[in-house]
Amino acid sequence: MMDWIPIVLVAFKVLVLGTGMFFAIKWHYDQGKKGKEKRAVLRAGGKVAAAFVLSLLGLVLVTFVFARMLGLDLTFP
Repeated sequence: MMDWIPIVLVAFKVLVLGTGMFFAIKWHYDQGKKGKEKRAVLRAGGKVAAAFVLSLLGLVLVTFVFARMLGLDLTFP
């Protein structure tokens, strides 16, 4: 019985996230067709992507600084 738990939970997660992504993409596509300029949609998407990349870089930097403070060895083999 316990062997099936990860399979069922992963399948459920994939189904829920896939459905959510489908409707999110559909909603954004429909919003872009409603009369808004496509440039505005692309600009907003670019801003979101840039914010994501900057936050990801900040998280990596904070992680490395924190790991150095703890004395972890971060050199590549």
